[in-house]
Amino acid sequence: MLYEAKRCGVKFSPASIVIIYQHTETKKIRKRIIPLRNFSKYSDYSLAAERLKNHPRHRDYLEAVSQSQLEKLHIILRDHMQGFSLEHSLASFQLDPDQDLNKLDDEELARKKGQMDELFEKNRRRKDDPDFVYDLEVEFNKPTREKCSWDDESDDEF
Repeated sequence: MLYEAKRCGVKFSPASIVIIYQHTETKKIRKRIIPLRNFSKYSDYSLAAERLKNHPRHRDYLEAVSQSQLEKLHIILRDHMQGFSLEHSLASFQLDPDQDLNKLDDEELARKKGQMDELFEKNRRRKDDPDFVYDLEVEFNKPTREKCSWDDESDDEF
């Protein structure tokens, strides 16, 4: 690996990916701006990120950048082109436990499920882990339930 990516970001006008990288031999830090010429608000972000990562001109610089990171940068650019704010784009990457996933479109639902899978794999305990405990039992506090009048009536019938 000749280049080590340190930071990456987006530039809205013109639509570009910005990579700050370090040359591993000379230790010089440089900035590379990669224009996204054919990317529009209707483009598929995953396909565009995959094409960019495999592009012969940019492949060496993007080797250390993950595919998911490039997809996130493309989503931010696409949302900006659609008129959404940066805060809206960044909030879409956060997992909200109270959010109703039934109201999301297929693309956003797939993104949320991917985030949940990543979080699960990160928190998963394997047999090889040093803090692994077999057959772990955990007591959870049960919230007190409010009694309703129809609950009392149904008890008498049985």
